[in-house]
Amino acid sequence: MTRQPHETSKASMPGYAKVIAVLLVAEFVGTFESAMIFIALPSLMQDFQADAAAVGWAVTAFLLVAAASAAICGRLGDIYGRKKLLVIVLLISVVGSIISFSFGSLEGVIIGRALQGAAGATLPLCLGLARESLPKAKVPGVIALIAGSSFLAGAGGNLIAGILLEVGNWPALFLVSGTMGVIAAALVLFLLNNTHVSQGTNQKIDYIGGILFAPAIALVLYGLTNSTAWGLFSGRTMAFVLGGLAVAALWCWWELRITNPMINLRLMRANKMALTQLCTAILGIGPLVAVGVLTPIILLSPSTDPVGLGVSPSVGGMIIFSAAALCFIGSPFSGRVAAAVGARRALLVGIVISLVGYAVMFWAQHNVITFVIATYVISIGTMFAYTAFPNLVAEAVPVQNTSEGMGINTVTRTIFMAVGTTVITMALASSTVAGSTVPTESSFLLAYIIIASTCVVSFFLALRIKDEAADTAQSTDLAEKVAALD
Repeated sequence: MTRQPHETSKASMPGYAKVIAVLLVAEFVGTFESAMIFIALPSLMQDFQADAAAVGWAVTAFLLVAAASAAICGRLGDIYGRKKLLVIVLLISVVGSIISFSFGSLEGVIIGRALQGAAGATLPLCLGLARESLPKAKVPGVIALIAGSSFLAGAGGNLIAGILLEVGNWPALFLVSGTMGVIAAALVLFLLNNTHVSQGTNQKIDYIGGILFAPAIALVLYGLTNSTAWGLFSGRTMAFVLGGLAVAALWCWWELRITNPMINLRLMRANKMALTQLCTAILGIGPLVAVGVLTPIILLSPSTDPVGLGVSPSVGGMIIFSAAALCFIGSPFSGRVAAAVGARRALLVGIVISLVGYAVMFWAQHNVITFVIATYVISIGTMFAYTAFPNLVAEAVPVQNTSEGMGINTVTRTIFMAVGTTVITMALASSTVAGSTVPTESSFLLAYIIIASTCVVSFFLALRIKDEAADTAQSTDLAEKVAALD
């Protein structure tokens, strides 16, 4: 019989600040492990005498496992306890760090990176823990802070990795990530109380749903991540993407016909949940991913190129890191906005700010100071969107399905940001300087048109999302339907 989550008294919980600090550390580890490898790719190519395609598997393996882990472990956390699952995924990532550090082969690094991908579940689990451990009034701000920390952790991962590579070699990255994983797991284990009441350990595990979900995501992401090299509509790309979509269709059919699915697609019946995922997908194709693609290209390209500012890599890195730090510092403010006026309005604000920032960036492609200001404006807009999404999910789904809903949103964002990376890079490749691969101004214009279009479409979709008060009756009805299925 299903038991409902209950309110935990203040006396039985650790201090709020302690809870928030532990969750921030855990999420930092997950995002750090995702970002740290990029700067080490040249070293891996040199040490193993491997080409970029082979070394790229150190990124792809992590990405594929992380996408599946976010949704599957989010669901298992909702059933058996998020604290328990968070400790497990952190320890699995530690094992991955040990393997990558110890094995003297590229294959060992890739296997270790795949295991590190389990840390992809840290964000939905941490967001679920925040919702179950803290008073309702504090939840929007804390969710925003945790989501915003991913910006800082991602930029910090590159910065720390660069320092470690200068004083040592790439194995030092895995030594540090493994140590951080152990510390984070210990903090979660010993400092967080077991506030969660499981939905019932007598529930049958949907093994078929878990088995089908992972390859569906893997096939689609693998095809998309290689589409730049293969061609978006090449036979290999289409085979992987369409094959993944076919498996996904089979998975959806299975999940909708059983009582206790691995991923409860019935949550999508809520207007807010469905529209949130759609907005996430469209923004993922455009503004959420474009800043990460365009900013380093424009900053580091020579000023003699049609579009380029010619700054040094260190200066470019500091600009990107400072933009990420701005997002982290400002994330509590966006959380307070979401709490005061609703996550939907916070999302609308983020879309408008992002659109303004990209407009300024387009006109500032030859001026460093103005370009940096535009980057900061876009970062603020992205921060509002990133922090609005998990708050919208928290408003849309029953509390016992929080991590599952967060996992679905994380997977949606991951997939469509992969699509967006391909779309933006193909736009930049659509017109190049004769005899080179340098993008022309018209190719950048096409990229900005794509970004602006996705902002406009997502803005009008977000207008259709119901406010929290209007959505209460629907969420209650959905909770009753979900509970009736347990």
